[in-house]
Amino acid sequence: MLLVGGVYIVAGNLAGGAAAGGVGLAKGAVPAAYQTLVQKWGNLCPAINPALLAAQLYQESGFNPGARSPAKAQGIAQFIPGTWATHGVDGDGDGDRDVWDPDDAIPSAASYDCELAKYVRDVPGDVSANMLAAYNAGAYAVIRYGGVPPYRETRNYVKTITTLAKSFAAPVARVDPSRQAAGAIAYAQSKLGTPYLWGGTGTAAQSGRFDCSGLTQASYDKVGIKLPRVANDQYNAGPHPARNELLPGDLVFFSHDPTDSRAIHHVGIYVGGGYMIDAPRTGAVIRFDPIDGGDYFGATRVTEDGAKALPTHV
Repeated sequence: MLLVGGVYIVAGNLAGGAAAGGVGLAKGAVPAAYQTLVQKWGNLCPAINPALLAAQLYQESGFNPGARSPAKAQGIAQFIPGTWATHGVDGDGDGDRDVWDPDDAIPSAASYDCELAKYVRDVPGDVSANMLAAYNAGAYAVIRYGGVPPYRETRNYVKTITTLAKSFAAPVARVDPSRQAAGAIAYAQSKLGTPYLWGGTGTAAQSGRFDCSGLTQASYDKVGIKLPRVANDQYNAGPHPARNELLPGDLVFFSHDPTDSRAIHHVGIYVGGGYMIDAPRTGAVIRFDPIDGGDYFGATRVTEDGAKALPTHV
């Protein structure tokens, strides 16, 4: 047994899929620099898993170790100084606790989650939901109400993190198709032949022109799903089907770094048969292009809840 942040764990659980069903991370969903840390510490206790820990880090900072907030939250896990002083741990064993060092901050985030789970362990209901509620509203509120308290902010927080976690988890079964996919394709198809414009979102002032993520954003907006503006955030709008499971309407992504979704540079809408509709580059028009190439990264099956869960500040 090992004591970390006041929580006893089985040491072997740190190495891989343990308590939370051995949840794996989707390809490149977590930047390579942090993937091992998230996979390792995401198995610290049964209340968390690597995908849920990744969702929290993405929601808090977009995996930015230098992030600062107006509320003085600091680092990749956005600890405020008082919380860090109490709950920060020396995750890498180098003798200090540095909120700006992901080797300390990521283990501290996991440890803090597990401490909160310990406080509410006797509360009925889902252990992870109760932990997240305690993170947002405090353990006393969870104990008082016998579960997730009836606060709108807290319930939204629990839903947001658990939904977002699905986009960081490697799917274990075929992903259900989106009901809005056909409408998104129809809109993109109506724009075939439109000249590309860097930064274009299809406004009248831009003569209805788009760049790649502007086109995908507008296509899903047409069917009532609000996507973020840039491609590497659109990647987190739902779960990730494998290449051989692609369906029309899936977003397909291309990255300069095959291990890092934050390096995604292009996105299109899959239409079947190995082709997508995309706005490729300056000097080109919206067109059909093959998806198979050296920088193909992966795909996302957009869901309404997944899009709603995405943070607006990363």
